[in-house]
Order: sequence, then C-alpha cells, then structure tokens
Amino acid sequence: MNPAPSLRMRGISKTFPGIRALTDVSLDVAGGEVHAIVGENGAGKSTLMKILAGVYQPDEGSIELAGEAVRIADPIDARRRGIGMVYQELNLVPDLSVAENITLGGPPSRFGFVRRKALRERAQEVLDELGARVHPDDLVGSLPVSQQQLVEIAKAYAASPSIIVLDEPTSSLSENEAQALFRVVERMKAAGIAIIYISHRLREVIELADRVTVLRDGRLVESRDAEGITAADMIRLMVGRDITDVFPKREVPIGEVVLKVESLGRGDVFDGIDLEVRAGEIVGLAGIVGAGRTEVARAVFGLDRADRGHITVSGTRVTIRSPRDGVEAGIAYVPEDRKRDGLVPQLTVKDNVALASLGAVSNAGWVRGSAERRVATDRATELGVSPPLIDRRVDTYSGGNQQKVVFAKWLATEPRVLILDEPTRGVDVGAKADIHTIIGELAARGAAILMISSELPEVLAVSDRIYVLHEGRLSAELPRGASEQDVMRAATGEEAA
Repeated sequence: MNPAPSLRMRGISKTFPGIRALTDVSLDVAGGEVHAIVGENGAGKSTLMKILAGVYQPDEGSIELAGEAVRIADPIDARRRGIGMVYQELNLVPDLSVAENITLGGPPSRFGFVRRKALRERAQEVLDELGARVHPDDLVGSLPVSQQQLVEIAKAYAASPSIIVLDEPTSSLSENEAQALFRVVERMKAAGIAIIYISHRLREVIELADRVTVLRDGRLVESRDAEGITAADMIRLMVGRDITDVFPKREVPIGEVVLKVESLGRGDVFDGIDLEVRAGEIVGLAGIVGAGRTEVARAVFGLDRADRGHITVSGTRVTIRSPRDGVEAGIAYVPEDRKRDGLVPQLTVKDNVALASLGAVSNAGWVRGSAERRVATDRATELGVSPPLIDRRVDTYSGGNQQKVVFAKWLATEPRVLILDEPTRGVDVGAKADIHTIIGELAARGAAILMISSELPEVLAVSDRIYVLHEGRLSAELPRGASEQDVMRAATGEEAA
C-alpha cells in the first residue's frame, strides 16, 4: 500500500503567449519517496515545478499539500509551506559568502542582529553532510559552477523542507560528488521528505527513484513504479521513438598532432600539464570537480593566463594571453555555462552566431548583413537548430538548441582545435545524441577535439584517449576501452600513471 501523498497536483495547465506549456498534468508525490520526472527539454518539467514553487500560477488545476487545498502565491509562500527548490539555473547571490547564501532567508539572529558564528557553524554542518569541499567564507561568485551547484543544494537542504525539488542537481558534479548527493537524498528520504528529482541522466533515475513520471510536449505520458524500468523504456516514452545510441562514436582516421601542450602551469592551480590532441581525435579530460579540468581548458584558450609552459598548434608555437590570441591560433572553446559564458540570451540566433567571427562578416568595420545572415543560416541548418529561425531570440529556445547555437558560433570561426567543456550539460537525451553526432562529424573533418565531461559514460563512449587529472596534475593517460573504475582510481589519486 502506497503512503498518502504529501503533494497532489491535479489537471495543471499553463499557456504562455503562443506556447501551450502544460496540458492537464497530474502528479502525486509521497513523503519518503523519490519521484523522478523525466522528459526532453520543453516537455514541461520546469514549468510544472515553477508552478509548485509559486513562480507561475496555473491557468487550470489544483494543488494539495498534506491533504489541504492550497494556492501558492509566490516563492516566499512556497518556502513557508515547506517547499524547497534547487533550480537547474543557479539562484545564488555571488557577492555573498557561501555561509550567507546557505542561510539566506532565515539566518540565525538575536534581537535583530545576525549571529555570525552560528550562521557559519550551520553552513559548515550542512556542507559536511553533503561532503562538499567548499569553505563557508568563500565568495560564491569566486567558485566554479560545480561548487556553486553544491551551495545551491546546501541552501535548500538547510531549510529542512517537507518537499524538495532537485532540478538537474548533478549536471556539474563529478561521480564522487554525485554519490555524496545521493547519500543526502537517501537521508532526506529516510526523514520522510518528499523528493522530486529531475534529471537527464537516466542511470541516476534508475538508481534513485521509487516512481517515475514521464512528460512529453507538456502532457503526462505515464507515471509508474521505477522498479524494472530501463533507460530504453524512458527514452521511448520521452521522445516517442527508440534512440539506440545516445553517445554515438564515429570511427575516423587519426592524423598528425594539432594541439600540443607542454609543462603548462598556472600558480598553484595546475602544473606540469603535458597533452596532445591529433586531427580527427576526441580526447577526454576527466577528473573529479576541482581537479583543474576547466582551469586547464581556460588557460589553453586564453581566458586565464598560464604562467609557465608552452602551447603548439599545427607545429607552430603560439603565445596565448587572451581569447583573441586563442581564436587567432585556431582554437575554439565551448564553455560549461552556456548562458553565462557562451551566449547573449537576449540576442537573436544570428547575432550570437556572428559574435566570434565578426571580422569575417564585416567590411571596414561595418557588419555586412547579408554575409551575417548567410553564415547564421548555414550553421543553424547544419547543426539542426529547431526551428532554424535566425531572427528569433536565443532565450526562447530549449537548452539543447541553445547549446547548438554555441557550437554554431564557434564553428563559424573554422577552428582547428575545439575544446568542449561539459558539452551536453543540462540537455535532454535526444539533444545529447544530436550533439555527439555533430562532434563526430567535426572529428571526421579533421578537427582536434578536447572534451571535458563529468558524465563518465559520455567520456568513455566517445573518447579515443583519456587524460585524467588529480589535484591539478595529470595522473593517467588511458586508452579507449578503459573502464569507469580505471578513471576513478586515477581521478582520486589511488593509481597514478
């Protein structure tokens, strides 16, 4: 017999101008249950959760909490009713400390004054429970995306909610940190908290969920017990078709060395980095969050300046002190946070695609509109941006389509080296397959690709070789066919090359 639901949503519908986001969706979640919601980008998952959080009001339908019909007026009302939210898009104050963010909305105080010591102790307690190696006094804005995600989770957990929504909570986490989060989820479950878990990582759903609800095109497809469900079952329900290979690997000839990095270092962040990437080769860069993967990529591209070592592109040693130097050397970089670093969301597809190659579509300092439109149209069509409307604002597209626009922007520069930092972060399973098909095609054209991913199955499936980082140093170089255990032993320092 199933326990009574802590949350009951009935007949929820929501329409935005020109878009029917939800149609007659119902959801029951019991206390002490992990209820996964899966679906492609645009399926309605986030809209449904924002209605629960009071961000949106439904056009139709009802909500019950612990058997009582409620109208959730706004996010403050939701929090007061015991609903905790961890959004895919981070909701932190970058100029406040980790401790201040974790206790935001309810800091310990006396006589109207914040008790700083108690605030810090509470934050440290929550961070310790999460296994997060983050200092309570660090400014959130100084942290990488992965650690900010942990702070976001800690903030929701610190409020002791009766219902908690985790929207893509592991999208920036390594396997170790994801496992730490799973342990926290199990503790919350044991405490009777109703947990709604949204993830494109179907293996996590299979591991964690008690029940699964599938949405497609804003409609409920199926709710069922998770026992016995497979990734193939969920994919078929999500997309209405079978996807036999989410991470397709295209075999292509491997050519000469295009990118060579020798003894690269920056302060005490990383040191002694030696790696090579050949034409047509996809090289994975793995390691736990904080190992220095993104920092190495940023230095190779010029976003951060390395203070020692050498970089050679196609046999020519280059000096890279800025992204302009990186682009001129033939390097492109797709960052892990597309909305912050990869796109200008308020601009159109056309404007975004042209950003990195304005010189090629300009004459005497003036952008040639016809050339700009031609490049944007060609790239959007080539990469399968759907619909390929180059005058449409990027922020009206799904996450998968936004990521394709980032790819289009850099492909317009015709790079020899393409650095991909979490290329499928926060995109659905259909878009993942599309993006990896694109990556395979680029490798077939001779691009040298260096790819960072926290999703080990992705790294193992598409990489020809894998470099593993541990605490800012290379700990192993692994061949194709290596196992997850091989990578994790090197990533945790248990086994060095």
